[in-house]
Amino acid sequence: MKKTVAEHAERFSEKAAAYDDSKSDEYHACASLVIDRASPESDDVVLDLGAGTGAIALAVAEDADRVLARDISEGMMDEGRRKAADRGLDNVEFAYGEFRDPGLDADERVDVVTSNFALHHLADDEMREAIRVMGEMGARRIVLGDVAFFEDPDPEAPFYSPEVDDPATVGTLVEAFTDEGFAVTAVERVHDQVAVIVADRIPELPA
Repeated sequence: MKKTVAEHAERFSEKAAAYDDSKSDEYHACASLVIDRASPESDDVVLDLGAGTGAIALAVAEDADRVLARDISEGMMDEGRRKAADRGLDNVEFAYGEFRDPGLDADERVDVVTSNFALHHLADDEMREAIRVMGEMGARRIVLGDVAFFEDPDPEAPFYSPEVDDPATVGTLVEAFTDEGFAVTAVERVHDQVAVIVADRIPELPA
């Protein structure tokens, strides 16, 4: 991680009010795919990591039982809470949580994990640890939309900020999911530097 958690939190809190209006077409396309691929059932609990102002959390809340929206920026979460209240959604909980420590109760059930444009702040080893933590929650599906490289990024047009971001390759992300017992069932190419990855847990064979 090129910045500390506190530095990232402060940076995003400063831009929270204008965050939604500042995002690219690729960001919104990525978010739409994550929402579509998450496809929660009516009794599912969804954990949305790096929830920001709630682009994913608020959308999937209409179909899920509960959504646990976790972020490190209070400013971003305040925007999410405001939007949830405006929409009359009472099944979304915004609270502090990190990728490697989402701050859930030990007995909390999680069925689906989502994340959009957040994991790329972690270095590869930190990202692998984050995916390991996601796997340990018992979710049947993880849907990740993020900056990720299908090929070498164009140095003249990076889709990220090299001074604060550390994106992985698509191959590294796929390998991390398979190492945790998931089958990668879809890889959507939104841009040469933006991907949506769907990982479904491989069922255990009966003894």
